[in-house]
Amino acid sequence: SNMMAVCALKKAAELANLGYEDNKLESECRSLAFDIDDGIKEHAIYEHPKYGNIYAYEVDGRGNVILMDDANSPSLLSAPYLGYCSNDNEIYQNTRNFILSISNPWYFEGAVAKGIGSPHTGTDKIWHISLTMQALTSTDEEEIKECIRMLTTTHSGAYLMHESFNKNDDTDFTRPWFAWANSLFAELMIRLVD
Repeated sequence: SNMMAVCALKKAAELANLGYEDNKLESECRSLAFDIDDGIKEHAIYEHPKYGNIYAYEVDGRGNVILMDDANSPSLLSAPYLGYCSNDNEIYQNTRNFILSISNPWYFEGAVAKGIGSPHTGTDKIWHISLTMQALTSTDEEEIKECIRMLTTTHSGAYLMHESFNKNDDTDFTRPWFAWANSLFAELMIRLVD
């Protein structure tokens, strides 16, 4: 959410300048964006023994970190989608490798899919949002195809995206219809066509 705040504040600064010619508001937005980004760089980059420097999901400013990612967006996985960094940023790639592995306590692999879940829906539940975001932020054609395969085979016959589904049984799901997941899936399809 701090990464998203940095991006939103930079856009607000542009709007304050171009739309309203409010130099004071523009300056305040840019300053706050800089301060938050500085905080991310100073406190939220963790040197992981296996993955190298990664972004922490949460920090307390005193050296304590929570290493995970959540299926919701904003998320660490969504950083390039939000405009915070590029897909090929080294820290992002290290973070991506961490969160798309069993090192992330909310990453699950099962008989029907593998992907990121959320504390909101509990253990073994993968979110369609996270699979779509994984495809939207990938530069690997095979990974994108695999995400699309999982998305199009885990709707339990509804032909709509759920909030979450069980990694081993897509008929065990939450929310039969989830507008956010469906909208994000539509965006993925449009981007792939383009």
